[in-house]
Amino acid sequence: MAKLEQPVETLIGAAVLAVAVGFGIYAADSSGNANIGQGSYELKASFSSASGISAGTDVRIAGVKVGSVSDVALDPQSYRAMTTLRIRDDVELDDGASAKIDTEGLLGGAFVSIEPGAGLDPLESGDEILITQGSISLGDILGKVFTSTAGSN
Repeated sequence: MAKLEQPVETLIGAAVLAVAVGFGIYAADSSGNANIGQGSYELKASFSSASGISAGTDVRIAGVKVGSVSDVALDPQSYRAMTTLRIRDDVELDDGASAKIDTEGLLGGAFVSIEPGAGLDPLESGDEILITQGSISLGDILGKVFTSTAGSN
């Protein structure tokens, strides 16, 4: 019986390995960075908290990917997270645009959400989105709920 189990275990192991390789190829292909780079421009955005985002994180408008985060660094003067966003050339934003760090759900990944504004001047490469909202921690929200509940008793 041991001889029969060995080929079955080998086949199962090969199937698991094939699925893992398939997921790796899918993840590399679906990152979308191939569409961002050529034909794109960079914008800066400063956040009080950039928790959950890093280089490669999606930048979205109305849930549609229009770019990606290319860099996140700490500004030593303001102690804010300075991000560099690479945006597709066909997406024109103006100086009234705002950016916030959002999540896909309770346990979902973070992304940068941009709301187009009604400004007068178009943003050009190197400009900064001035209206921003940093990430909100689930722990902070729960702490505020428990603090306000305990305080009302």
